[in-house]
Amino acid sequence: MKAARRGWSLTWLLVAVLCSAAAYYAGRQQEDRGEALRYRTEPVTRGDVFQTVSANGTLNPVVLVNVGTQISGRIQRLHADFNDRVREGQVLAELDPRLIEAQLRQNRANVASALADLRLAESNAERTRALVARKFLAEAELDTAMKTVDVARATLERARAQVAFDETNLHYTVIRSPVSGIVISRNVDVGQTVAATFQTPVLFQIAQDLTRMQIDTSLAEADVGGVRVGQSVSFTVDAYPERNFDGVVRQIRMNPTIQQNVVTYDVVVTVDNAERLLLPGMTAVATIRIAERKGTLRLPLAALRFRPGTAGDVPLPAVKGDERIVYRLIDGKAVPIAVRIGIFGGREAELVSGDLREGDGLVIEEIGADRKSGSGGRMPTRMF
Repeated sequence: MKAARRGWSLTWLLVAVLCSAAAYYAGRQQEDRGEALRYRTEPVTRGDVFQTVSANGTLNPVVLVNVGTQISGRIQRLHADFNDRVREGQVLAELDPRLIEAQLRQNRANVASALADLRLAESNAERTRALVARKFLAEAELDTAMKTVDVARATLERARAQVAFDETNLHYTVIRSPVSGIVISRNVDVGQTVAATFQTPVLFQIAQDLTRMQIDTSLAEADVGGVRVGQSVSFTVDAYPERNFDGVVRQIRMNPTIQQNVVTYDVVVTVDNAERLLLPGMTAVATIRIAERKGTLRLPLAALRFRPGTAGDVPLPAVKGDERIVYRLIDGKAVPIAVRIGIFGGREAELVSGDLREGDGLVIEEIGADRKSGSGGRMPTRMF
């Protein structure tokens, strides 16, 4: 009987020891888990990093020709309208030619009159020369006759020049297209009078080729330094918000624009518009890719901004030059590591050097206070 009791006592003692060990192990596990749950992490990854700058711009045809008139007059006929495809030399409009035709007839009559005066002056000069040769007139009379011939000849040339001027103006009453393309703007109607006194009025605007367009963007002086001709560009327009279009930087114009002490430069982006989806005047939000690294280690930008709320047990490493500090989660502890960063992307940065490998977890946020307590992290038991 005593042996049986002794056996039961040993059994209960063994059970108590095992329960204590299990409780201690569970407490330690919960404490370590609680330590790890203090932090939110993101891993170091491998992939592509793109550094970009953004700008707004307007889509325009590469070649946009303003068709005007060199003479004033009333629009008599229109032969082209919006969206019409025209050929080089095609008639677009006609001005009323009657005033110019009347002026032309008058000046042609002036030419005939001047020609008659010249013939008379030449005849008089010949007679005067004969009389001078026979000593009936002084040589001064011949000089006067020759002067009259020269004046008549000059008058004839002036009249002929005026006729040529009127003929040219008559030719300009027919407005022709200087290029082949599409009419995107018509600014006049039949019966409207246009005046070309001080500046040439614009009657039509013709886009030479809408399959090739350009974006005129304005970049601040802080961003233009990294832009180079040939860099790739992606952009969106409000008409197709779910679609990205591609382009290439074609020109960086050196003429600055200064508004309220803000200096900007015009960067021209060439766009392929073979589908004819893009229209002149659309607003484009362009993103220029100024640098890229492919297949490199990347770390989240949030890891560069993170700083622990309380001083850690691990001392900070020595920082040299442009190195930065990030925190890697090791055994539930945020351990500081010095790294060197290359280019910055949208959410990631290029990792140039540092004691980090792909998959290492970097702390980006501290989400709770220290969970340690005297009970080893276990929840206290409530007594009812």
